[in-house]
Amino acid sequence: MKVRVVPYDPQWKLAFVKEAGQIAQLLGDVVVAVHHIGSTAIPGIHAKPIIDILLEVVDIAELDHRTTAMAQLGYEAKGELGIPGRRYFRKDNDSETRTHQVHAFQADSPGFARHLAFRDYLIAHPEEALKYSALKQALARAHPDDIEAYMDGKDPFIKEREAKAIAWRAVQSEE
Repeated sequence: MKVRVVPYDPQWKLAFVKEAGQIAQLLGDVVVAVHHIGSTAIPGIHAKPIIDILLEVVDIAELDHRTTAMAQLGYEAKGELGIPGRRYFRKDNDSETRTHQVHAFQADSPGFARHLAFRDYLIAHPEEALKYSALKQALARAHPDDIEAYMDGKDPFIKEREAKAIAWRAVQSEE
């Protein structure tokens, strides 16, 4: 997979809103909420042009029964794909370029809270978001044809900021 990181595009928010509405309508009462996550949800930073969606569901087992509904929207179900408790779906366009990814978690899952905390932390701390943007650009230049090396290069930054984000979120909740 070619690693392509591009400047922020305000259209990403609109693409999310459209897709989130279709997913919520199709899945109905299993959906608690649909959130825009990932770098396309953080204004002003570079990102792979793939809309990351966090799907909060009442019951992950019920979602498993509705994978054919996700297929109607063009999503391929990939199961947990290495993260216990998650259901991962991916969608490519006609030229087989990834356009959307859905990370579904049950509402009370730590994986769910972690994704939102990281997003909100970077939005609230623009200097950290810009560091992340610069790192992603450098990794994309260094590893244009190696998505695994690109992802591995981001991992220490993400883990460190996730820990800060979770602590920051806990303080925000107390206020």
